Amino acid sequence: MRKSKTPCCTSALPEVFRVPTAYFTDRDLGKKFPDILRAAGLSVERHADHFAQDCPDPDWLREIGKRGWVAITHDGRIRYKPNELAAVVEHRVALLVMIGHAPYAKLAHAFVATQARIEHFLEQHKPPFIAKVYRHSASGKANDLTAPGRIELWYPQAGGR
Repeated sequence: MRKSKTPCCTSALPEVFRVPTAYFTDRDLGKKFPDILRAAGLSVERHADHFAQDCPDPDWLREIGKRGWVAITHDGRIRYKPNELAAVVEHRVALLVMIGHAPYAKLAHAFVATQARIEHFLEQHKPPFIAKVYRHSASGKANDLTAPGRIELWYPQAGGR
């Protein structure tokens, strides 16, 4: 009896289904930023949909950590505020800080353009952490809304934790 070179049946491993990342936008990013992310197909929760306007940052950080959402803010000082940094660490928050002086719509488009790099970063780093997201800044490309930017770990610093 001759053996066939092709198997009698093939079994493919089932496709792994990932739960889409849920992003939470801080109140300082306004309404356009989350709308642009949603239009790009991202799952987005706005601060105004869950918290009062004057809700202290440590309070919403606690809830975001519990829900496993990835928070996005434009507040670059958050790392230096002891009570807010403590909330990030205690509640195991994944926090992304948008860096740059640009209209929020441009920052949102930069976030979308950098999405693949952001997702890769999120796969490689477990909370708690704070990372900075930069829009593309190479000469002539700063206004290109499709050019991906970069993401860098900000806290904890290498060797820290």
